[in-house]
Amino acid sequence: MKEMNDPAHPIHRKAIAWWMLQSSVLMVAVFVGIAALGWLIEDTRPFLPVVIVIAAAFWLVGLFVEPFWRFRVHRWETTDTAVYARTGWLVRQWRAAPLPRIQAVDATQGPLEQIMGLSTLKVTTASSSGAIEISGLDKATADRVARELTEVAELIPGDAT
Repeated sequence: MKEMNDPAHPIHRKAIAWWMLQSSVLMVAVFVGIAALGWLIEDTRPFLPVVIVIAAAFWLVGLFVEPFWRFRVHRWETTDTAVYARTGWLVRQWRAAPLPRIQAVDATQGPLEQIMGLSTLKVTTASSSGAIEISGLDKATADRVARELTEVAELIPGDAT
């Protein structure tokens, strides 16, 4: 098995914009909730400026720190023996899935990923730790790797357990 060094491939650079967009969509919902709270419950109004400043600080981190940090951390690789992925930003996770353990391979796109032309590769194994997800791949790469891993998994005898 491969040593726990960095997987070879970075994710697509558009993932930075995708994470910024995710953060903005979430924070718009938070600000709407704060406004509704202030409008519906008068007693909360004196605290709203502090809550808004805290929410804005989280939004700024979500826009200008997290996406760039995650982009530097997120890497992936497939070899003749396994799939490797490193993810996270505050908590980093390094995962490996031996090819004989692969049960399913999916390339999925959420609404924002579709807009950005990105995709998430999900490699499900017989592990109790769950699937390995490689987010932020361009759609063509995710589709190609999903097809290649599926072909390899079909060639390996057994039931992937």
